[in-house]
Amino acid sequence: MSVQIEFQVSAPPFRWDEAGGIRIGQSRVTLDSLLATYHNGSTPEEIAVQYPVLCLGEIYAAIAYYLTYRQEIDNYLEQRRKKAQQQRNQFVQQYNLANLRQRLRDRYQPQGEL
Repeated sequence: MSVQIEFQVSAPPFRWDEAGGIRIGQSRVTLDSLLATYHNGSTPEEIAVQYPVLCLGEIYAAIAYYLTYRQEIDNYLEQRRKKAQQQRNQFVQQYNLANLRQRLRDRYQPQGEL
């Protein structure tokens, strides 16, 4: 006698946001953030504590999808990293942030001090 079990296969809990990033479920948590936490050694249970808006099933599903499609997700993450760096560079140039820390120190240093 054999027992037949029915189960449902579900897609990963991902959705694209307005900026072109991948979010987990209906939360604002990005795949980038979840995977960074995972790569830093956190277990899915620890990630659930850090991101209580996510259920454990969503976290496991996201990690399983990453492990299955690692090259594609790593490419996505690299593209996001490059885009973020490009935006930071543009911001620094646009708002003249080069040497900002030193200019602020010079501005607020008492006149008599050297």
